Amino acid sequence: ELRGRSVIIVDDGAATGATMLAALAALRLENPGELIVALPVAPPETCDRLRAAAERVICLQTPSLFFAIGTWYRNFDQVADYEVANLLREAADGVADTAAPEQLATS
Repeated sequence: ELRGRSVIIVDDGAATGATMLAALAALRLENPGELIVALPVAPPETCDRLRAAAERVICLQTPSLFFAIGTWYRNFDQVADYEVANLLREAADGVADTAAPEQLATS
């Protein structure tokens, strides 16, 4: 239930902001109290578009010469599904399992 709650939407960056704008529009239907966007990097004009759709936009870097999100990271490798599941599990109960699923089956 999101009605009346503050909702923070986090992404690894936003180039055009189109995906984030779609997410904001969908979440707005749930009547949240506040929508907050948190990004490490996005061009200034994208942040301006997002500010029109969210109560607050927090963006750490707003370079005018943007090119692509991946250029602003030392390591922009994909995160495996099991890593995401483990991080969510760790956040929920404070215990992380760093083994891949295939490793878990044999241990």
